[in-house]
Amino acid sequence: MKVALVQMDIRWESASENREVAERMMLSAEKSDIYVLPEMWSTGVTTEPMGVAESENGETLQWMQRMADKLDAAVAGSIAVSLPDGTFRNRLYFVKPGETANCKLLNCKWYDKHHLFSYGGETRNYTPGGEYVTVEWRGLRFHLSICYDLRFPIWLRNRDDYDVLICVASWPSVRMHAWKTLLAARAIENQCFVLGVNRIGKDPVCEYSGGTCVVDSFGFSTAAPDGEACVLTQTLDIRRMKSFREKFPVLRERDRFNLTD
Repeated sequence: MKVALVQMDIRWESASENREVAERMMLSAEKSDIYVLPEMWSTGVTTEPMGVAESENGETLQWMQRMADKLDAAVAGSIAVSLPDGTFRNRLYFVKPGETANCKLLNCKWYDKHHLFSYGGETRNYTPGGEYVTVEWRGLRFHLSICYDLRFPIWLRNRDDYDVLICVASWPSVRMHAWKTLLAARAIENQCFVLGVNRIGKDPVCEYSGGTCVVDSFGFSTAAPDGEACVLTQTLDIRRMKSFREKFPVLRERDRFNLTD
């Protein structure tokens, strides 16, 4: 399984420009099985989604579907979504080729951010999701998470039901030590690969230096260059990970928690 992690600068609240940038980067990268974009990659992380958030079948989701079909690969990334009930969600879509952009019709997978970042004002206008979401793709199981979720190990606990944890983020430069440490911790404790995809550049509040990386189940990482727009590609050694799980059965001996508590 080859993964491509898109570390990009994001033009503030300009979805069309960001789609163009992402498309150029993805098409110029090595052919991969999945392409992962950062948190709210089409607009930047805005706490004022009115007028920016898209409908459930908006242009950005349709673009993700076109790219999945063109690349014959899955495309994942979060965007601000406006629901018919008037609420807003920070929604991570996992789009496979050959599906419709109207996810409701084919039960396409998505994850609504559970731990909203109250410190940054995200709780003012967004509604948290409550579902633990895992997606199967080409023989692997991907668990979906967004940014601040990374700080909550019980919520992300591997119940022996996923192989790869995806965390898309807009994680500021001032907290990069925490980002790198938490990515490694989640990989080690869950005996999985972690795909941490972060942005670069600036928005009206923060600066971002990247830190996009692939972390293996031993906690060792391959990282993209700091501050550089690029696509990090890597082939995941799934056989080695599964062998490690068999020899060192951490997941079978894990504590059990009720994730709804």
